[in-house]
Amino acid sequence: MIFAYPWLLLLFLLLGLLVWYIWNKKPMPAIVASTAKPFKAANGMRYHRVSRLPLLLYTLAAGLLVLALARPREGIEKVVVRAKGIDIILAIDLSGSMQAIDVPEKITTASQLKKAIDSGAVKNRLEVAKQEIAKFIEKRPNDRIGLIGFAPMAYNICPPTLDHAWLLANLSRLEPGVIGDRTGIASPIASGVHRLEKSDSKRRVLVLFTDGSNNVDARITPRQAAKLAKTCNVVVYTVGIGSGNAFVLQNSFDGPQFVPIRGEFDEPLLQDIASVSDGKYYRAYDAEGLEKVMGEINKLEKTSIEQPKFIDYKEFAPVLAALALALFLLGFLAENTFHLSVP
Repeated sequence: MIFAYPWLLLLFLLLGLLVWYIWNKKPMPAIVASTAKPFKAANGMRYHRVSRLPLLLYTLAAGLLVLALARPREGIEKVVVRAKGIDIILAIDLSGSMQAIDVPEKITTASQLKKAIDSGAVKNRLEVAKQEIAKFIEKRPNDRIGLIGFAPMAYNICPPTLDHAWLLANLSRLEPGVIGDRTGIASPIASGVHRLEKSDSKRRVLVLFTDGSNNVDARITPRQAAKLAKTCNVVVYTVGIGSGNAFVLQNSFDGPQFVPIRGEFDEPLLQDIASVSDGKYYRAYDAEGLEKVMGEINKLEKTSIEQPKFIDYKEFAPVLAALALALFLLGFLAENTFHLSVP
């Protein structure tokens, strides 16, 4: 409870002095007589008690008016959160090599690896990437996020959107090798920049995930695509996926076998792309490494939050003024009807 004009409460001092003066002032007689006993008897001996009731009612009414003038009110504070997100494109390598499995150091035999795969503890590169990207998306509800899949060419799977449920549904359907086995790095960068260049967001980001080297001849090179991103104010983060202890599960006459493969992504190229566009390059050896990478990117790209405060007030002055008016009327009636005194 607060008062809009608390200094008006000083009127209570003036009101107190006025009531004290009226209370102690001797009333002027309407009739001069040698004795007032007959009048006191006719008035029921109530002069000193009854005649004070109108004054009490007037005093209460005046006090309520003073309170009403000071405007007592109760504030209800409301905080409105306005989040201004950023626009992000996630470009994911869908070439056949993304089915490779990066084996953790604690797994040393084929039987252990087979058991880990069957239990879901170990997944191929694409599934690991999808898992960590889904976590990243869930942590950024205020950002428009889009999805591009690429192999020889880039395909726009989902434009930047706030409908993250739809985005995650599209992400879950991605499979390695469905659009080819080769890897073209320039195409997803150029496609992502095209999607972001007309964005009204102050911050535009492209995150590129790949485990392969650029082996597609396109009209522009990956470095030229990075310069295009720089020109359009698009920051590119590059993530190289894969370790030196990776295998692909292949079927043979002797049954399923784990065939070792070596990491093929071009680390210097990914570093250059990130550097040219003012981004950053990351290396993700396995699921744990990719989780750390996504956590770092999430920390770097902050969503701006505004929290303006509004205060709604519940005013008590009208109620107090109405009560004061009612008391004034009661006092007037008391003074001029059944509490009318003769002297």
